[in-house]
Amino acid sequence: MKILFIGGTGTISTAISKQLATMGHDLYLINRGNRNSELPANINFITVDINDEAAVAEKIKDMSFDSVCDFIGFVPEQLERDYRLFKGKTKQFMYISSASAYNKLPADYVITEGTALANPYWEYSRNKIKCEDFLMKMYRDEGFPVTIIRPSHTYDERSVPLGVHGAKGSWQVIKRIMDGKQVIIHGDGTSLWTITNNADFAMGFIGLIGNPRAIGEAFQITTDVSLTWNQIYGAIANTLGVELKPYYVTSEFLAATAPHYDFTGSLIGDKSNSVVFDNSKLKRAVPGFECTIRPEEGIRKTIEYCLAHPECQVEDPEFDAYCDKVIEVLENAKKAF
Repeated sequence: MKILFIGGTGTISTAISKQLATMGHDLYLINRGNRNSELPANINFITVDINDEAAVAEKIKDMSFDSVCDFIGFVPEQLERDYRLFKGKTKQFMYISSASAYNKLPADYVITEGTALANPYWEYSRNKIKCEDFLMKMYRDEGFPVTIIRPSHTYDERSVPLGVHGAKGSWQVIKRIMDGKQVIIHGDGTSLWTITNNADFAMGFIGLIGNPRAIGEAFQITTDVSLTWNQIYGAIANTLGVELKPYYVTSEFLAATAPHYDFTGSLIGDKSNSVVFDNSKLKRAVPGFECTIRPEEGIRKTIEYCLAHPECQVEDPEFDAYCDKVIEVLENAKKAF
């Protein structure tokens, strides 16, 4: 098949691009070329800023595709641009939305594609919902061949899945664990969460490419295994061979004391909620799909990769100081009683 990705080098899309490249598909990537060197040589690169609509239109004027996917569309205006560019040029348009768009708090902790979309806490999620609404309207009104994909916390070897971290990623938390310092975990660590390795996600996604059962439909792609945050952080500490020293803080307190980290969205609007995903719809459309990488195994591989690659070890002294201050303030509050 002839496939075009807008993006193609992110956490989710890199694994898909690499797998498609080994399967003999004719894969094209539209991006600025900043990370294309990490991908196989048989991928075709269209180096252009996707936001320059006229330039993109010129580049693809004589091209058509079996499937196009936008991995980096965050606001409706970007999807409106995609519609103008690819209407009549693709048999399928796939859009990466987000499982954070599901209703908070849902009526049932088991999430299906039929769970209502509503997130009053996170603008990122509300924009994803608006993007979905626009695309489905184009499907209903114009026959635009849309497929919606909703990932939930998909990770790769470069980033350890965490609940609470700073702007520079996960390393500072890993360092705190290694150094024997207390580590902030939101809530009491017992809420359920789902982390999915990008290689597993890629297989579900590839099964939907060119799949007639996917047109006009939304699919979530996750593992069937849910862990508590205590188990996730415990798996990290076990891999490092050290004791985990958790320090539990309410999500509301974290959101109130660090608005620049947007814990209102990422925690209250997402990670503080227990979620278990029902992937039955995906498995009906893609028979045989199954995640094979256990969360504990994926965490181990990610930790080992980060320890072996200094470029992943980006320290964040500002976040480290924030954690120390939160712990100090709450400990002093306890002493006041």
